[in-house]
Amino acid sequence: MGPRAARERVAGVTADLRYEFAFGTYEDALRMVGTRTEPRFAGTAVSGARIQHFAAMVRDPNPSYWDSDFAGSVWGGLVAPPALLTGLLMPPPWVPNGEPPTASIAVRVPLPGTAIINASNDSEYLTPVLEGDMLSVVEEVASVSPEKTTRLGSGHFIETSETYYRGDRAVVAICTNTLFRFTPAGHQ
Repeated sequence: MGPRAARERVAGVTADLRYEFAFGTYEDALRMVGTRTEPRFAGTAVSGARIQHFAAMVRDPNPSYWDSDFAGSVWGGLVAPPALLTGLLMPPPWVPNGEPPTASIAVRVPLPGTAIINASNDSEYLTPVLEGDMLSVVEEVASVSPEKTTRLGSGHFIETSETYYRGDRAVVAICTNTLFRFTPAGHQ
């Protein structure tokens, strides 16, 4: 591969790794409360390799992640660590068909503000996610706060709800996420 081909390959992989914010007013954002996305499907089934790679990164020796015989007798298969759930449905930054990744609904809420930070996350796991499960997620805008001023700057808190489904449409988890969309202090 020559230098030009290498540059084109790198450009094709990294050039679009950002999501554009939707800009608008607080009133525009309020109109999105209750908006739900279409289901977003994981590209592959949950794999033992991903389960064990994640468990290795956090050094978790739980036999439910490592021992197929044990996990099979207790759960019906290797269990995905709960903290891995979001990563299992995070859209890859590039796919061969050229479709851009789908941005989280939180960055599609039209508000002023040039930065976003996660303020809190609460997750309820209803049933284990097992090796071989095919997952999907539906996001919803739950609320948008009036403007608040923090040490970071002025902006709005956006609360979203993510409902995670197994292939048989059983709900496996519900996650509530609160993000702060703001203009950094000193940049107004």
